[in-house]
Amino acid sequence: MFTTKKIGSGIGMGLSISYQIIVESHGGELSCESTSGQGATFTILLPVERSKII
Repeated sequence: MFTTKKIGSGIGMGLSISYQIIVESHGGELSCESTSGQGATFTILLPVERSKII
């Protein structure tokens, strides 16, 4: 695991919590593409449920 955070500046739980919400709670997908020195792109896919028309 790699981080650019300074020591003592947060608990580093953001990605773990994001995974729990997106994947475990909502059945979605979370992926990351990273290029050294270029940054990262995170993709979030959430399922859509159409409401019934009454």
